[in-house]
Amino acid sequence: MSHEAQISRNNPTAFLFVVDQSGSMSDRMSIGKSKAEFVSDALNRTLMNLIGRCTKSEGVRDYFEVGVIGYGGQGVDNGFSGSLGSRVLNPVSAIEQNPTRVEDRKKKMDDGAGGIVETSVKFPVWFEPRADGGTPMRSALAKAAEEIAAWCDAHPESYPPTILHVTDGESGDGDPEEIAANLGQLSTNDGPVVVMNIHVSALGADTIKFPGSESGLPDNYAKMLFRMSSSLPPHLAAFAKEKGYNVTSESRGYMFNAEAGEIVDFFDIGTRASQLR
Repeated sequence: MSHEAQISRNNPTAFLFVVDQSGSMSDRMSIGKSKAEFVSDALNRTLMNLIGRCTKSEGVRDYFEVGVIGYGGQGVDNGFSGSLGSRVLNPVSAIEQNPTRVEDRKKKMDDGAGGIVETSVKFPVWFEPRADGGTPMRSALAKAAEEIAAWCDAHPESYPPTILHVTDGESGDGDPEEIAANLGQLSTNDGPVVVMNIHVSALGADTIKFPGSESGLPDNYAKMLFRMSSSLPPHLAAFAKEKGYNVTSESRGYMFNAEAGEIVDFFDIGTRASQLR
């Protein structure tokens, strides 16, 4: 069986987010924020959750290495900046220590007496929203493959890396499916890399969550992204079921026309790797 290796500081795993930052990501979602703004918020919140899962009494343990690749009008860029910008994959302890900035945000909470009170909370930001230019998806996935191949060579006994790709449009620099197939063939001794795609589509169609085949998908591009996605490993499928998703043994790590809640869930499910030790 694969995808069962325990995760430890000696054998960490890696999460690499690949985020579309093309001009169409400026389109507004039903919640009022642009796609770029919401994906940025969801990703920054996911980074906070990853840090929380690695925090023990003595500090943050480096169970994970995490990176972000953005692609759009500026080409393919490291999604981190400052001291994190010199490499794509960074230990989670370095991420905890180096947010780009910390915002004060308002959060509504239960006051314990049946009412709601608004309070101020600190919100670290590592990844900034951006939306401009074209969609060099093939180049972005090629960069991801380069980084992940080197990581797998350096960590042969580790739980394999996970790629979480967010896009809302078609590739502008050629067919990405071949590159995605190469990504899916990379592996550690514990199994192949997990490739997950979330399609924030402009089509006015219903959300399709973790499908088991491409037959019900609305266009060729959605079908291609489905083919580019890995089958869900059993423990990820189990976690998706716990969240209420209808998942089968055929389900792949793909969502079509995802809205705000599904994007948050997708990141949460995709980053639930094996046991931490």
